[in-house]
Amino acid sequence: MVRQTLRLGGALAYIEGSLTMEEDRASVRSVERALDVLLIFAEHHELGLTDIAKHAGLHKSTVFRLLHTLERKGFIIRDESTERYRLGYRILELASSMQHGDDPFLLVLPEMERLRDLLEETISLYVRDGLERVRVQAVQSQQIIRRVAPVGQRLPLFVGASSKILVAFSDPEICKQLMQDPSWPPALDRAIWQKTIEDIRRTNVAMSFEEREEGVAAISVPVFRASGELFAALTVSGPIQRLSKEKMEAMIPELFASAEKMKRLIR
Repeated sequence: MVRQTLRLGGALAYIEGSLTMEEDRASVRSVERALDVLLIFAEHHELGLTDIAKHAGLHKSTVFRLLHTLERKGFIIRDESTERYRLGYRILELASSMQHGDDPFLLVLPEMERLRDLLEETISLYVRDGLERVRVQAVQSQQIIRRVAPVGQRLPLFVGASSKILVAFSDPEICKQLMQDPSWPPALDRAIWQKTIEDIRRTNVAMSFEEREEGVAAISVPVFRASGELFAALTVSGPIQRLSKEKMEAMIPELFASAEKMKRLIR
């Protein structure tokens, strides 16, 4: 709602009216652009104006105005000596509101750490968000050569052990949407992929060998809520030299046991 003020003979009069459709669209577009700028920092710690504009696909003048607003609100910090930008502390305030004592991703963290110490590899939890998977919790391996798994990373659902678990135990419509997605990898056979998903529904186990990242292997199992609904994919990942098929098969009982413990911890 827009309020206009008019002075009529010394008196003030107020005229209220709705935003025009063009103004409303422009306002929504500005919000979308500001969020796009913030999301760039999920992959980059610090960037200059030119790089941000390039990643956002926007003119530098537009990005400069967006950054100025985000900086005033505390979401962005500008280093005056380098003229580079990074996320501000207001982001931490928002994130902290998610991390209550009953946050399920915090409740399962000790069990993830125990599993990491037992298997000596990186342990991750993934959830599905649309047609992507998001790493929501991770405990890094303490070995010198290890798989580094940044929390918050978004990845496609086409490949990877975690992706296959999330697809197998989601609504069947997700499987159909993926196979019809224009970004489907040309080298990935749809019939073989669908058969793999069906097998995973029976075994509750998925493995991958260099499907998404060269030199990396992974094994994943589902973690269910008490209701039977999928909570997350519990995944072990590491260098393929250490994670052979035989070694990952030997991990399955421990993974199932951890998934069951997590089921009792979450609500």
